[in-house]
Amino acid sequence: MSSSPPGQPPLIEYPTAYAFKVMGKPEDDFVGFVRGLFSRVLGVEVPAEAIVTQPSSKGTYVSLTVTVTLHSEEHRRSVYAELHQEKRIVYYL
Repeated sequence: MSSSPPGQPPLIEYPTAYAFKVMGKPEDDFVGFVRGLFSRVLGVEVPAEAIVTQPSSKGTYVSLTVTVTLHSEEHRRSVYAELHQEKRIVYYL
């Protein structure tokens, strides 16, 4: 499934490495929580090395860059749908 018009090449070629940005409060093992969420949705273990953390300047939030291999547009949309449902996640791209 592609989100481009008929006759146009797809915007994203699958499989592809894709980086998600996820932000939340750095408490209750937020990194582990996000890693588990991605592992559950994608059906594969996400290695710790696939997640880069960056605390906010005041330490109130932490930004995670989670780079995973996606195999379809459906995969990508499933991750975003799950991120949208989670109360601990305050922002995602």
